[in-house]
Amino acid sequence: MLATEFHLLLAAPFVTPTLSSVLWEKIRRFELDDPAAAFSFTDRLARENGWSLAFALRAVEEYKRFMFLLCVTEQPLTPSDEVDQVWHLHLLYTRSYWIDFCQHTLGKPMHHGPTQGGAQEQSKFDDWYSHTLRRYTEVFSMPPPADIWPPPAIRFGPALFRRVNLATHWLFPKLSSLWRTR
Repeated sequence: MLATEFHLLLAAPFVTPTLSSVLWEKIRRFELDDPAAAFSFTDRLARENGWSLAFALRAVEEYKRFMFLLCVTEQPLTPSDEVDQVWHLHLLYTRSYWIDFCQHTLGKPMHHGPTQGGAQEQSKFDDWYSHTLRRYTEVFSMPPPADIWPPPAIRFGPALFRRVNLATHWLFPKLSSLWRTR
């Protein structure tokens, strides 16, 4: 990624980088929810992913942290699935993403590059994700929350989801999922 070397002065829970404190504050303060919207970005994010609103808000915060990491890290990084879901939805809000966020907040375009499949791609993204987790801990002086940033074996395990039209299908949870909360 395009980034100069930054010497970071860290203070939990928020990063206070010496050379990018302005960037972090811009990202941290960026609002994904339109106050005039009857159905907000985070409402939609929660509904489409089956998350609570509180979890969706946490995922948005982690998305902002990931985008900051992309800006201050030269090696490519990979988001968690939850953060990726926020990114995918933000990309659909094209003006918000490309103009308000990339152009006016980040100061550069941030393209999303999905995998092309295969063992080599799997290895590459696994390495990038592991680096992302290490970099997160370095930059934010704390490990990423495990419920949003799972270990690589879980992040890149078999896909366990599929879009279902709930208007035409019934959906019954497996007993094991009743103990899992989001």
